[in-house]
Amino acid sequence: MLRRLVLGFRHAVMVVALAVVAFLAAAAVGGLIPGRTADLPQGDTVEIALLYGPIHVDFLLPATDETRAGMGFAAAAGVPVDHPDVRHVLVGWGARDFYTTAGTYSDITASATLRAVTGDSAVLRIDVIGAFQAGFDPPRLRLSQAQYAALLEAIAASALGPPIPGAGFTGTDGFVEAEGRFHLFRTCNTWVSRMLRAAGVPAGLWTPTPFAVRLGLWRAETLG
Repeated sequence: MLRRLVLGFRHAVMVVALAVVAFLAAAAVGGLIPGRTADLPQGDTVEIALLYGPIHVDFLLPATDETRAGMGFAAAAGVPVDHPDVRHVLVGWGARDFYTTAGTYSDITASATLRAVTGDSAVLRIDVIGAFQAGFDPPRLRLSQAQYAALLEAIAASALGPPIPGAGFTGTDGFVEAEGRFHLFRTCNTWVSRMLRAAGVPAGLWTPTPFAVRLGLWRAETLG
């Protein structure tokens, strides 16, 4: 009996491991396949950055007048996008239960993770930061004015509102309801690539992991 249990456990672990490997391999392929990209004039007028984490990618946008005007939905959530000391605006998309409760990886719960994997409503998180600290040099992209306007428009279109009361981690961030549903195959990272493609920036067709986002941009040689 015990031997059967051990063999069954080993089999289950092997199946899970193979599924993870297959998912990551598919993500790599998806990152290398170009997705449909909006046809917009190219240029290098506006510089944006990407903030990569182990499982999540955020946009770091310059706090220009155009950015502040496009983030009206963030101001409604209490994010001080108009403060004169703000130099960058952070924007990310994610699963509501997971994203609004996991300020650090130690906060992650099994129930929020399961719901994110199987399907949850989506939210946008917006925060503001000052000048980058010395030594912080995130990957950057350079866009034309038309591309950047399209990016801001696509991000704003993702925000459905209303703000989510009490959600936040830094004292300056906020969450709003967002379009779509988050699940294993439609993650925060696929949203990032979708926003980039809407702005005329070549990005991977399916990028559920940060590595897949990197691969898509590396293939297109768009990272600065």
